[in-house]
Amino acid sequence: MNVYSISEAAARYHIPESTIRYYEKKGLLPFIERDKAGRRLFSEDQMTLLGTIMCLKNTNMPISGIKQYVDWILEGESTLERRLKMMNDHRKAVLDEIALMTDSIDGIDYKIARYAKQIQERKHGKGE
Repeated sequence: MNVYSISEAAARYHIPESTIRYYEKKGLLPFIERDKAGRRLFSEDQMTLLGTIMCLKNTNMPISGIKQYVDWILEGESTLERRLKMMNDHRKAVLDEIALMTDSIDGIDYKIARYAKQIQERKHGKGE
């Protein structure tokens, strides 16, 4: 069984080690084992869980929601329906946010085009 150090886990997910320590402190990474020197050891399962946590965090799920998700995982199969509902609800929220961002980018693109045109007109108006 492969085990990973905190630095390897941090490198894989492009996050600081302090973030992993914070997640562990908040209860998002239960059962992390330590070696004789007290260094954290991440199993494949822990790495998979960390990947899921990062996915949820990167899509703006609050720590409290992620904690609830982890708690349900720890409770076992009796929470499968709740986990599925949570993921479906979160997916909808992410898609709604993407739609809002897509609509908003159109306004930004309009401003970019307008300013670029004004700059071009100013340059040509000065006889350059």
